[in-house]
Amino acid sequence: MATGTRRKNTLTKFISDVIDDSKDLVDDLIDRAKDVENDTRKAVTNVVKEEGDIPSGDDLQDLKKALTELTAKLDQLSAVKGTGK
Repeated sequence: MATGTRRKNTLTKFISDVIDDSKDLVDDLIDRAKDVENDTRKAVTNVVKEEGDIPSGDDLQDLKKALTELTAKLDQLSAVKGTGK
């Protein structure tokens, strides 16, 4: 029979380590869930605040008119550039 030093890693030590690691994992998951909840609340709050910035119908009509004018100018420039080659 060999007379060596006895290992200190017993079954109870192993189970204790597994339980401690499991507790750490659960704590980390709870922390991350809290972060997600806080970030979601902040994002929703920002969206709700920004809804007051919705442009009116008149603003949209002005933007459509400006877009139409810019499109016409681009078409003219494209035609000039195309004939200039």
